[in-house]
Order: sequence, then structure tokens, then C-alpha cells
Amino acid sequence: MVELLEGRYFKTFIAVLEEKSFSRAADRLGYVQSTVTTHIKLLEGLCNQKLFHRVARGVIPTEAGLKLEKYANQYIRLGNCIQEEMSDLDQARGTVSLRVQESFFLTRMTELIQFFINEHPLIKLRIESGFNQNIIDKVLNHGVDFGIVPRDPQRHEVLFYPLVQEKLILVASNHLSQEVESDGLHVLNNQTLISFGTSCLYHSQSSKVLEEEGILTADALELPSLEMIKQSVKQGIGFAMIPEVSVKEELESGEFKSLQLSTELSSLHGLIVNKDRELSYAAKLFRNAVLDYYNVKPPTF
Repeated sequence: MVELLEGRYFKTFIAVLEEKSFSRAADRLGYVQSTVTTHIKLLEGLCNQKLFHRVARGVIPTEAGLKLEKYANQYIRLGNCIQEEMSDLDQARGTVSLRVQESFFLTRMTELIQFFINEHPLIKLRIESGFNQNIIDKVLNHGVDFGIVPRDPQRHEVLFYPLVQEKLILVASNHLSQEVESDGLHVLNNQTLISFGTSCLYHSQSSKVLEEEGILTADALELPSLEMIKQSVKQGIGFAMIPEVSVKEELESGEFKSLQLSTELSSLHGLIVNKDRELSYAAKLFRNAVLDYYNVKPPTF
């Protein structure tokens, strides 16, 4: 099979997988749709498996397609690594990909990113937002070089470098906070829990601690960004559990308050990388920059 494979087939496969459409993949790659169809048929022939199911609005991967994703990403990445390693290393170049929670990026990474870009202007950073499990999945499938997650995934395929311990707090509007101070936490019964959604570790942690406190919340309001969550809390729509550092200014200015719990919560954020991933020179530089920024001893290479 190896002698018949071409990197462009895998690039086409990943484009279809991400775009969920042959036509959108063709637009993205600058191909006509028949070229995309040909590449996928060639791959299906080589794998002796159907890779996509057609659905009403496009395509979805078959079980074989899902299994192929990891190897397709590795194949593409290996080609990029060879190209980068063969380039002039006097000034590093290439692309480094990272998936991270929005709240962590906004509060803990902007200074680091600015420094890295200034130091390595020819290295392109591709940063995606995500939550704990889909960050882990992306790293396992070789979809990104690195992920930053709020706890150790404890997977044998993944290296975890602890970066920073994050304190988590419950925040609410001044009005709701006064009610809690006056009458106790039971005031939160049937109040709306505002979060990034059930896929976010903060949501599951807050649900667990509230249950231990005997609090049953109303159906959660799921919002896509930290700023939307903060604005909703200020307006009294409900309450939220988020990192203390992300609301430091609002707490100091009195825009809303934190609610006292019997248990203090925290989350240990760390950098993760697939043990089997062949890191490019640029990716190694980024990894070491992250670890150095958080005072973690970088591995030798």
C-alpha cells in the first residue's frame, strides 16, 4: 500500500472530514469536485473500506474513516516535519497547532504568544478553542501538535506537563449574592447555571459541588464565550463557575461577587502532546517556550 499512497490524498481526506462536504473541501483545496471524489475513491480502494456515508447535508465518516483520521494526520505531519527540518534552521519556520480553552488563553497565554511571535516571526501559530475532551481527542488523533487541558487526562498515549493550578469560584450578580449571604446557598435552587456546556470540565465540577451542597439548579444556559458568560452573570440571568483569574477585574470593581462554598475548587492545567507525535523543530521551540514561561523544566531534545 505504501508505494501507492500520496500525501495529497490524505490532505483531501482531512479536508472532507473537517468540511463534511466534498464540494466545500474542493473549494478549500482549490480543486474541482471530481478531483476530491477521485482522491477519496483511490483511498477507499487502497484501504478496501468505505470512508464516508452520504447524508442530507453532506458526508460523515464511517468507522473506517474515523480510524484513518489519526494516520492521515500523522502522514501529513511527517511530510511537514521533513520539509521544515530540511529548511534553513538559522531562523525557524513552519506551523505549530494548539487547541486550548478560551478562558485559559485569554487569561494566561496572550503575553506568551506575543513573546513567541516576536522571537520567531516565521513560525505560524494556529490556535483553536475547545474543551477538555475534544482537546484530548484532537491530540490523540494527531489533529494538533499540542493541547492545554484543565486536568491530567491520565492516558498512556499522552504526555502531560503541569503548568498552573487554577482556582475556580462561583460568581453571581450583586443581587443574587446578597440573597445567598442573607438566606444561604439554597437560594440557588432552580437558579440557572451558566456555563460553556456539558463538555466543559468546569460545568461538571460545578454540578458535582452544587449537588454536594444540596443545590439543584435549573437547566444550564450554555454559552460559547467567556465574555458572554460574564455579561449574563452581571445581568442576573444566573450564576457560573469560572477561573478566579478570569474575573479578577470584575470582582475588584464590584460588578459581581463570588459565592462562598464549603469546598475550595481548583484545576491543574497542563500541556499535552501525543507520545507518538513527531514534533517539528518549530513545535519543539513552542513547547519549550510554554514550559519555560510557566517555570516547568523542558525536556531535552
